[in-house]
Amino acid sequence: MVDVAAKPSTHRLALAAGRIDMLPTTLALIEAGTAKKGDVLGIARIAGIQAAKKTSDLIPLCHPLALTRIAIDFATDQASADKSASVMCTARVETVGPTGVEMEALTALQVALLTIYDMCKAIDRGMTINDCKLLEKHGGKSGSYVAGHPLAS
Repeated sequence: MVDVAAKPSTHRLALAAGRIDMLPTTLALIEAGTAKKGDVLGIARIAGIQAAKKTSDLIPLCHPLALTRIAIDFATDQASADKSASVMCTARVETVGPTGVEMEALTALQVALLTIYDMCKAIDRGMTINDCKLLEKHGGKSGSYVAGHPLAS
């Protein structure tokens, strides 16, 4: 692991987002809360939170962090002529410490989306997880990163 002992503690924040595409009938079951396995988005939210807390157990050389905030949010998007129905997910993770929380946000995001897949796979095995990426990170010596911003490195 990288030695972060000499680095000052600062407020760190990371925001990641992605989506899972599915059949319109699958999204209807999720929105109605009638999926066979239960409250899909509620369980996916808890899974994402747990994943953020366990990131250092899953990713080699990732520091265990005392996280101060984890927020998993979902938005649904109905199908149209040119796109599938989908659930968008954002994961926001924060801490005060010597190292960032990008890996925790990305892990939370992808586990939340995988949980949706797991809970709905019996009715829609063709679901796809797409566009998972870091949108923002703030704090630390390197400062801020905002995806798509011309000064982002």
